[in-house]
Amino acid sequence: MIIALLGRREQPTDGVADYCRFLGEAFARRGVPFETAEVPWAESGWGYATQWLQERSRSWRGQWVLFQYTALSWSRRGIPWRAPRALRLLQRNGVRCAVVFHDAYELDSPHLKDRIRRAMQYRIMRKLYESSERSILTVDPQKLPWMPADGSRASFISIGANIPSFTSRRTFNPEKIPKVIAVFSVSSNQHQTQEVSDIASAASAAQLAAGPIRLEVFGRGAEAARPSLQSELAASGVDLAIQGVIPAEKITAVLAASDVLLFVRGHATSKRGTAIAGIACGLPVVGYGKPGDDPAIDSAGVRLAPWRRPEALAAELVKVITDEAAWRELHERSLRAEVDYFSWDAVAARFASALQIPGAAK
Repeated sequence: MIIALLGRREQPTDGVADYCRFLGEAFARRGVPFETAEVPWAESGWGYATQWLQERSRSWRGQWVLFQYTALSWSRRGIPWRAPRALRLLQRNGVRCAVVFHDAYELDSPHLKDRIRRAMQYRIMRKLYESSERSILTVDPQKLPWMPADGSRASFISIGANIPSFTSRRTFNPEKIPKVIAVFSVSSNQHQTQEVSDIASAASAAQLAAGPIRLEVFGRGAEAARPSLQSELAASGVDLAIQGVIPAEKITAVLAASDVLLFVRGHATSKRGTAIAGIACGLPVVGYGKPGDDPAIDSAGVRLAPWRRPEALAAELVKVITDEAAWRELHERSLRAEVDYFSWDAVAARFASALQIPGAAK
């Protein structure tokens, strides 16, 4: 038995809960029982939640618990100092604990408050790592500033896409009108203005180079970004289609009908589920990042531009959407990377190997 332990869920959708659902289904195909439990601290307070965890974990003795960590799933303000306490409670009841770090690092910030919070989060994550039997990270452990020099108990396992994959081979049709650029989610915070500008400039450049373009924007933040996108694209001729949060099956359908995924919400890495969704559907992905930083992403059909260089991002997008050979190569690489890294069967196999579960790693 494997138990995935979650804290507070995000609303209206929760990527970590979806992650556990798909991982559980993959383990079930391997004959390994898997269940999900949620610590009700946000609804009932930590006093009740501690008692609940004490009682439930007695029946988990000797089993693996995958402690799902994000800063906000275990605290309201992003400083989850109770998380190490919860981990120690599990261990006192004889539970084998592996921490799955979904938020392993934060980008640099010029604000003192952000830097202090980040330092406290790093201290907490280091304590969780040192206390756990195994740690699973969705980024390369060697690139984390808080990781101890001896990172022998850490394993890098890419996340899978929280949607049904679509891995049928397709051909590039140079006569297709319009070409379709997908954008899966836009930030709804202070980054939205920059992201909208980057999306609009890249889509406008593609329209000039390749002819009619339809920009499909969907997921979190899409509706909130509608006025800004309409304003930025008003004179471009780009056909803009916007949907909000849609079911996973519909996401797959939209991506399967697209020609490329454009990703501007931070760096395109193997911890970004919205970027991996494009790979899971065999799409070329164009985004920001640095080649050589992420082996899984480097193997996929991803073209990376330097961070916040919109002219370089637009050039990469134009290359993909106008060059049949480039598109076909990236399409094939995404198909292979889905099998090798991002399918849930591949993710479950890596978990089974890291946790040394007999027979389940094959």
